[in-house]
Amino acid sequence: MPEEIMEGVSPTRMELLEIRKKLLLAQKGHKLLEEKRDSLVEQFFTLIDSRNELKKDMHEKFSTAFTALIEAQMILGEKQVEAYAGLVSSVGEIAFTTENVMGVSLPRLEQQERTLGPPPYGMLETCSRLDDSYLLFSQLRDQVLDLASVEGRIKSLATEIEKTKRRVNVLENTLIPKLQATRKHIEMQLEEREREDFFRRKRIKALMEKQKQDE
Repeated sequence: MPEEIMEGVSPTRMELLEIRKKLLLAQKGHKLLEEKRDSLVEQFFTLIDSRNELKKDMHEKFSTAFTALIEAQMILGEKQVEAYAGLVSSVGEIAFTTENVMGVSLPRLEQQERTLGPPPYGMLETCSRLDDSYLLFSQLRDQVLDLASVEGRIKSLATEIEKTKRRVNVLENTLIPKLQATRKHIEMQLEEREREDFFRRKRIKALMEKQKQDE
């Protein structure tokens, strides 16, 4: 199967210079996109590891927190624990920001105030297991935001990696081979013309010499 060349290209030296410039630019772009893709993939898997570690830690804390909560309910009663739970303040304001990494906007969720205050109830009428559950669930609340941020960053990176891979493939499998084939085609055409011109000049020179001898 013959190599595909660029359409509308004239086999001239000026066109050859333009094709060489385009090829060099495409090759540089291909290299930069490969480096970007590899860097994004590395960050992607780093985030995957962070997410897995965070999920593991959260799973253990959830288990411990629910155990503490159930024990507090057994000691104080469900209605009493529910009443104390109603005293806990809301999460508050959550800020949505982005971080630019190699031209990719990665989302980040942040609670405006993460300082963990004391339990919103008196210590005398409660128990230590209720304190334990309050502390653990407060930590988990913060980690849920961290997990949401990580998941959002993973999704953004996955989308950008796929886009970058498509661009690399287009350059590698379509544009660069086509430019290379076009360069080769023009070079062959110019070489053929040079050979024809050489033989034409040689023939004219021979005819002129013969004519001179005849005179």
